[in-house]
Amino acid sequence: MATTRTATTHWHGTLLEGAGKVSLDSSGTGTFEVSWPSRAEEADGRTSPEELIAAAHSSCFSMALSHGLTEAGTPPTSLRTSAVVELTPGTGITGIRLSVRGVVENITGDEFVAAAEAAKAGCPVSQALAGTTITLDAALG
Repeated sequence: MATTRTATTHWHGTLLEGAGKVSLDSSGTGTFEVSWPSRAEEADGRTSPEELIAAAHSSCFSMALSHGLTEAGTPPTSLRTSAVVELTPGTGITGIRLSVRGVVENITGDEFVAAAEAAKAGCPVSQALAGTTITLDAALG
């Protein structure tokens, strides 16, 4: 059975001078302000589509890696994943860098990297973003 999630954005004004609010409707966990300057220039207390993609990617990847490690008999004690989404105005999203550090008993560094590569390939968000270059830095520690 498929699940769905919904978010809604209310935008007012032009791209450069306007602003909006995106609400996470399915979870009801919050409403966040968005604007072009916060997206293309610098963080100003507002979020951006790219930051939301980074949040989705880092959490999906962490879940996929945790599952893969557990299935292999080496469940993680902890995983810390960051995702950096790069936006080049006029071009689009030009890259995503995933970085993960894990605490996992009874596994080598090479085995951890292999599990992380498999998680990157199997993560549904990675698959949805397959049109961009996704790099991975994975290590124990």
